[in-house]
Amino acid sequence: MTTLLALHFLAAGVAPGAVRLLDRRAFWLLALVPAGSFAWLLPRVDDVTTTGDPIRVGVPWVSTMGLDLDLVITPLSGVLALLVTGVGAIVLAYCGWYFRAGDTEIWRFSAVLVAFAGSMLGLVLSDNVFGLYIFWELTTVLSYVLIGHNPERAANRRAATNALLVTTFGGLAMLGGLAVLAHEAGTASITGIVDAAPRGTAVTVAVLLVLLGALTKSALLPFHFWLPGAMAAPTPVSAYLHAAAMVKAGIFLVAFLAPGFSDVPGWRPVLLVVGVATMIVGGLTALRQIDAKLLLAHGTISQLGFLTAMVGAGTREAAFAGLALVLGHALFKSTLFLIVGVVDRSTGTRDITVLSGLHRSMPWAMVATVLAGASMAGIPPLLGFTAKEAALAALVDLGDVAGAGAPFVTAGVVLGSILTVAYTTRLVWGLFGPSHGHGPTAVTAPSAGFLAGPLLLASLGLAGGFVGHWLTPRLATHAASFPEGAHEPELTLWHGINLPLILSLVCILGGLALFALTRRTGDLVRRVPEAERGFNAVLRAVDRVSVEVTGRTQRGSLPFYLGVVMVVLVAAPGTALLMSWGSVDLDVTVAENPLQVVTAALIVVAAVLTVRSRRRLRAVLMLGVTGYGTALLFVVHGAPDLALTQVLVETFLLVTFVLVLRKLPPLFSDRPFNSIRWIRVSIGVLTGVAVAGFAAVSSASRVAEPTGPEFAGPAVDFGHGKNIVNVTLVDIRAWDTLGELSVLVVAATGVASLIFLLTDRSMQPGRAAGENPPTRRVRAWTKTRRRQAEDDRSVVLEIVTRLLFHSILIVSIYVMLAGHNLPGGGFAGGLIAGLALMVRYLAGGREELDAAAPVDAGAVLGLGLAVAALSGLLPTLLGGGVLQSAVVDIPIPLLGELHLVTSVFFDIGVYLVVIGLALDVMRSLGGGIDRHAQQQEEATA
Repeated sequence: MTTLLALHFLAAGVAPGAVRLLDRRAFWLLALVPAGSFAWLLPRVDDVTTTGDPIRVGVPWVSTMGLDLDLVITPLSGVLALLVTGVGAIVLAYCGWYFRAGDTEIWRFSAVLVAFAGSMLGLVLSDNVFGLYIFWELTTVLSYVLIGHNPERAANRRAATNALLVTTFGGLAMLGGLAVLAHEAGTASITGIVDAAPRGTAVTVAVLLVLLGALTKSALLPFHFWLPGAMAAPTPVSAYLHAAAMVKAGIFLVAFLAPGFSDVPGWRPVLLVVGVATMIVGGLTALRQIDAKLLLAHGTISQLGFLTAMVGAGTREAAFAGLALVLGHALFKSTLFLIVGVVDRSTGTRDITVLSGLHRSMPWAMVATVLAGASMAGIPPLLGFTAKEAALAALVDLGDVAGAGAPFVTAGVVLGSILTVAYTTRLVWGLFGPSHGHGPTAVTAPSAGFLAGPLLLASLGLAGGFVGHWLTPRLATHAASFPEGAHEPELTLWHGINLPLILSLVCILGGLALFALTRRTGDLVRRVPEAERGFNAVLRAVDRVSVEVTGRTQRGSLPFYLGVVMVVLVAAPGTALLMSWGSVDLDVTVAENPLQVVTAALIVVAAVLTVRSRRRLRAVLMLGVTGYGTALLFVVHGAPDLALTQVLVETFLLVTFVLVLRKLPPLFSDRPFNSIRWIRVSIGVLTGVAVAGFAAVSSASRVAEPTGPEFAGPAVDFGHGKNIVNVTLVDIRAWDTLGELSVLVVAATGVASLIFLLTDRSMQPGRAAGENPPTRRVRAWTKTRRRQAEDDRSVVLEIVTRLLFHSILIVSIYVMLAGHNLPGGGFAGGLIAGLALMVRYLAGGREELDAAAPVDAGAVLGLGLAVAALSGLLPTLLGGGVLQSAVVDIPIPLLGELHLVTSVFFDIGVYLVVIGLALDVMRSLGGGIDRHAQQQEEATA
């Protein structure tokens, strides 16, 4: 199962390249990944749903915290996994016809959609609360990108933001609830939590928090408004995310937890009331829509309410019917969305009031729509009918657990089903009915491949109605975890004449009658309040409060901000330090050799000179001395790897400071030494004393034995390297390093975005519309590319720099590769390469830098992060764990044997990220400032 997930994310990584090579035909290739996953899962899900014995796979991660990649195929998760992969494969193949040839944006769309499919598969298979949350939020972020596929349109941006805010809010609430449940149950396993089924006030609150997350994800009242807005996304997104996948996540979670927590106070009232209310409101609003896609969106809200009420009812019959409805809904709703996409691409409109004559020009599309619509309306012999029959039968017997409220729930579902029939008829009639007073709509005939996906899904919905005897025992395996009810559930086309059949007839006839009164119903629907207005009002209020608070507290003074942070540090932890000072037995060793004393004295003197200096450059140089002194202390303590990194970082920062100082006055303020400055001095002194106290007390409070002596041996044995620091970074705590790399990339992107206003992140300045790009000429390496005055040049420095540049790069690569056994590694090697680029910039300016590195810094950052991530995923394809490393001995003719540890590829990713960061710094703080100064000189000339 881990291999399936890794394949999805690997395919997402190669998708942009495949699209650039094959254009939209790449979608057909990418569809093989979920299709292959479907083929692998099918026999295993069949075994699980037949025997009831789950299949488990566990990948240890941070077991002491309960954070492992535990995956499980249960009768419930298996069915959802088949839907995610099966519908996902069809939707991806459909994209090959939906998008137009030469579309310049689908390279990103393809990668995100495949990654979403993998995240959704991980969500339904996850058996760890923390793993579930990770995949849950991945689907949130990826859906945000998919909904905002066209960021130039305000509707896409607004819809994507609304979906992100609502689902993220619910996801955080869900995380809190799941964490409490894991604590109360004593396990982070979701199946273990359900089996333990703890009780208590904390559990009740936790369950309600989890339900809040489920309601937001599945777009139930009052959070339903984000789903119609999400229809701004391309139709394949709507067919997959908002019919078969993401909106099912909340329903899946409710169904997963229902066996253990359906009797918790508040569970049934919340789910039954909210579910039925959502079903009715969604049905009413669907009737007023004239855009076929929006009609389906509001209909989806209605159906999600129905599904939630059924899977949350907590009875065997309702659980069985709920899972059958989930299966049927995924088939008919994804079919209808795909058909709307076909109609839109073939006619140029989705307005059901103007479409006419499509039953003649698109007969196969009409067949698929009629089959899917009949299933959605619950008309025999479709799967939707048999599933709804089972649901109505379960509602009739709901009185044993729901009490006096059961008849109201049943009546609400019947009313919602009447609305379902009405808006389904409105959709089918609007798309393929006779003329609406217009002539036949001009149609570009869709290809057979374009219609293949929806026809296949519609056919499965039709076949499902006839194989109820085969589906029943498999769906009943999930329902078997609930107590026995009044009857054993069954999917069949004929139960005899009974109350569920009569209710089905009432729903069908009532819906057809309501469709005949569409105009009058539209007047009624306009009185339904819109939740989005309230949500927008809340957002405006929050924005207003944030502006007021920011205006009063964020006044643009960096010393003030830093002072506040330091005062809090001294006041809060400092108070605890004073209270514990007498209880700690301090045993301080001042120094172990004279070199430490000399180095410490040097650092102190440099620090004093830093704060005493009136010249900014002198202060920066003295600050650098404190950093180099710290590196010397590392050497004295036997940590050459840390010393090397410290020296490189200090040099990098020193040059960065110098670049910034060019735009600042040479001297600090010469204002008199007033009370404010005395306050700053006091804060600085107190902070220094506090930090020294923290270090002393922390060292003296150690109660456990140091892990260093016992750590070195296993690190060498399992990490296959002698440099313990590097082995720790790229093997033992590689997850942490990967997270830090991600943060570094995000930070570099954010800083560069703030600085680059008129330039991009490559070596080229941003050009105004209509301006011709500068011509490129091949110049001799001894000639300058600078446009500054010749008296600013140092030809000797430029030539020497170019002579040494490639040698420094070779040294950086050596340091990176040798870092597993010697001082160095990807970070140190990247810094050396960055410093080589800095020397090129200092010698010849931004043109010289662009000649040395004619690449986009953002591309280098992204490539480095991708290489590091892929190096962690690839071992899973070979049966290993994520970020697991191995030793490979490669014989090289004449040179001997190369002893290679695969974690070097992770180090290569680190190396590239650091180089990308260096390019970002020099092009923003270096080249950007140069360009600005040149523009000022030209303006004043």
